[in-house]
Amino acid sequence: MVMNAHSAVQGGSTGAAATTGISRLGALSCGLRQLAARIGAAAVGLAATVALVVPGAARAAYPEKPISLIVGYAAGGGSDFIVRSLAPFMEKELGGSARVIVMNRPGAGGEIGFAAIADAAPDGYTIGLINSPNVVTIPIERHARFSLDRLDPLYNLVDDPGSFVVHKDSPFQTLADVAAFAKANPNNVTVGTTGIGSDDHLAMLMFQRLTQTQLTHVPFPGSADAHRALLGRHIQVTSMNIGESARAREGDPIRILGVMTEQRSEQATDVPTFKELGFDVKMSSLRGLAAPVGLPPDIRAKLVDAIAKAVQHPEFQDIARKAYQPLRLLPSDQYAAELKTQEATFRAIWKETPWLK
Repeated sequence: MVMNAHSAVQGGSTGAAATTGISRLGALSCGLRQLAARIGAAAVGLAATVALVVPGAARAAYPEKPISLIVGYAAGGGSDFIVRSLAPFMEKELGGSARVIVMNRPGAGGEIGFAAIADAAPDGYTIGLINSPNVVTIPIERHARFSLDRLDPLYNLVDDPGSFVVHKDSPFQTLADVAAFAKANPNNVTVGTTGIGSDDHLAMLMFQRLTQTQLTHVPFPGSADAHRALLGRHIQVTSMNIGESARAREGDPIRILGVMTEQRSEQATDVPTFKELGFDVKMSSLRGLAAPVGLPPDIRAKLVDAIAKAVQHPEFQDIARKAYQPLRLLPSDQYAAELKTQEATFRAIWKETPWLK
């Protein structure tokens, strides 16, 4: 049978008919392919039209994956604590299965973390904590891996004044004791901070200028590291925020010598101000959330709205109060304006008296 069929294909009229049938089938196949191509093109066009007409049609609902929240300091300090406390409330306000994962990227006074935020894709999946004055002073004092105009301030959380802290066994009972010893022993008083250009460092320099002394600066990746060094008696003084020192003294053998505010801090009403003690030093650190510049407007709006609602949650505010975190809640425009003001102030100070030589 195979042979007969083969012969028929190769014979006279039957072979011609077969050839004609094959040609028709080929033409039909070609036509079908062209039709399919036209249908495919139409489908692509329709999808593009839908994406244009229906906002967000080409993008899954945000957030569809975890959000990384970068902290430029080591775990355990005030910066780390406040965002870890806030994260669950942000997740609740973002809704669905939203997750906010805190990632510590310490080093260079916060620069590593700030640069990681600025360099991230502006898609809403990487945000982070920025601290002033560090985020302002680092680009002033050196060629930094980020700049303030590459960061989008979303919401400020905390305004935490500075303080000087010593071990309870320290011979320094007052700020005057520190000044007197430093004057008699230049470079023999070691002061731990969170890095060059940080509020802790600038406060130390202000105290040094006022007292006409020379202190030895010891920078650490974060306040928790500086505090551990103080407890181990590796340094004599720690310049750290009152929210951190007031919380630490609940369980650690430390003494807070003074707080750098105009009026006494609500976090430690028993601690005198530097000004009360004769040293007019005022310094504090803003801690807020920021994103890389260029977020899609709808994603930015959703993030800011979630943060604004999260910080007002009574449970979060209670956590902050019990942890001695002085909240100062500033929405985006006010936060950005405050950072710009600080930038102008510290540029003027740098021009007159550079804090890094």
